[in-house]
Amino acid sequence: MQPLVVSALLASLWTLCTGAGDWCYQSQFSCDHQCNAPEKWDHANSVCGESFQSPINVVTRKTLKDERLTPFKFDNYQQIFRGTIKNNGHSVQVGVPHVSTVSGGGLPDMYKAVQFHLHWGNNGGPGSEHTIDGEQYPMELHIVHMKHHYIDLTTALSDPEGVAVLGFFYERSKSANRKYDPIITALRSIKNTNGSTSLPSVSLAQLIPAEQNLTSYYRYKGSLTTPGCTEAVVWTLFENPIPLSMDQLKAFSELKFPDGKPMVGTFRPVQPLNGRQVFRSGGALILASATLLMVAMATALGLSQPN
Repeated sequence: MQPLVVSALLASLWTLCTGAGDWCYQSQFSCDHQCNAPEKWDHANSVCGESFQSPINVVTRKTLKDERLTPFKFDNYQQIFRGTIKNNGHSVQVGVPHVSTVSGGGLPDMYKAVQFHLHWGNNGGPGSEHTIDGEQYPMELHIVHMKHHYIDLTTALSDPEGVAVLGFFYERSKSANRKYDPIITALRSIKNTNGSTSLPSVSLAQLIPAEQNLTSYYRYKGSLTTPGCTEAVVWTLFENPIPLSMDQLKAFSELKFPDGKPMVGTFRPVQPLNGRQVFRSGGALILASATLLMVAMATALGLSQPN
């Protein structure tokens, strides 16, 4: 009888620790904090278990060059605004209070910016949502846009191409990126969940690489990376990363989740591609594997030898 009792006890503990209630990141899950971690997000919202989810790992050698992926046209990205920055319990989010639009770049329409938010790891460790050839960057910026004629994001999400998200990776640098000072400074005032403060004057353009460095990117169809995981997003992932110092990256890990624990590991693991094609612009690089390079070299040597 004793083995049966032990088995029943273990089963009850497993049930207790497998998640319940609202969604959370893996870093938040514990037996003391029952929540639906990423592998259980479909329990919080069934759409999270569908086929065309984000983020993904981009395998560059499997991407397909698309001549329609031309340079973007950014309008009013240089315009200074004073938005509100908020700790919403799972990220830092800033509303964009004026009309900044993006078009071109193979997008099916003109899209206007609604908000931007970030995803990060633990004290500057791996934390991007998307990965490139398996590499996870320290942090990722998402500038969320909707088709220009929609008046709210909920309506836009009912359109299969209603939302366009521009994704940018961050890399560690030896020196601080002074263009990010307004955001890094504001983080000190919003450490607790639902904390918000007025963001000093900032522009979208100052947060991302110069426009001439935004011609190399990847494109695919996917979803929101948090529940409800709606599959209505045209994704663009830019190749050139944004530099931040280690201290700047660590500042995000000083924020707190609703339970007071450090807000770290705020990324969803990569999802299956399920037959989707990832496209690349003309400037995007393909990182060939070492095996492919050796085969290519051997082939070249073989061709150069006389018969």
